[in-house]
Parts: sequence; structure tokens; C-alpha cells
Amino acid sequence: MLTKEILRIKGSVLYTIAPEGRLWDAVGTMVENDIGSLVVMDRGRLVGMLTFREVLAALHRFHEGFARLKVEDVMVKEPKFVGPEVEVEELRRAMIDTHVRYMPVMDGATLTGVLSFHDVAKAVLEEQSFENRMLKGYIKNWPE
Repeated sequence: MLTKEILRIKGSVLYTIAPEGRLWDAVGTMVENDIGSLVVMDRGRLVGMLTFREVLAALHRFHEGFARLKVEDVMVKEPKFVGPEVEVEELRRAMIDTHVRYMPVMDGATLTGVLSFHDVAKAVLEEQSFENRMLKGYIKNWPE
């Protein structure tokens, strides 16, 4: 299974924020939409990722100054990404090796989506279930 196929199943909704956006507003967007990350875009270009990990670290580090922070103060700058033709096994390896839960998918200079570790696990589970059903059907209909 390819990353573009997982994105097709997941859907193409993208949540973004500008680097100069307030971190407080970013948290609100994440909570209201039940998402764990935001893509940070500047003039149509991917410049960072903001996940709940960075938000929690900023809350711990800045305490009462948290409300004054901007996204660019805490975001992951120049995040790793994969292309649309990457196999799911390679995607999982990239996510594990870079210790990220959210991986942007870029087609050239165009952001096509973000895959979470949950999206990947769900896709793998569905693919294995399909293969399992096909094998059981094949065995059941085996000529005697």
C-alpha cells in the first residue's frame, strides 16, 4: 500500500496555521477538531509541524508566558516528509526512525496530506484483514 492510497482512504482535510499565528489559537484548533498536529505553512510552503508534543513542552517550559508564544517559537522547523509513492513499510520505518507521529506527504512542492501513526496502523490492519479474507476464500474454494 502506498502513502497516496492511505491518504485517499483517510481523506484530504488539512489543518494549517501560519508561523506567526498564536500558539494559543493553534491549541484551540487542535482541540476543536480533535487532531494532534497542525501543518505550519508560510506563503504556500511547508515550513514546520506543530504537534501536541511541542505544545506540552512549551507549556512546561514557559508556564504563564505560554499565552504570548507564537507557533514559530515552538514548531518543528523543516520537518521530514515522504512522497506519495512511498510504501507503507518504508513510511512506518521513517516514522519510527525519526520518532514522529505525524508525517507530511509532499508531491514535489505540494503538500497532499499528513499521515498519523494511527492512520498507518489502521491502513495496515485493513489491508491484512482483506488479505486474510481472500486467503480464507481461496482455501474454502480449493478444488478437491
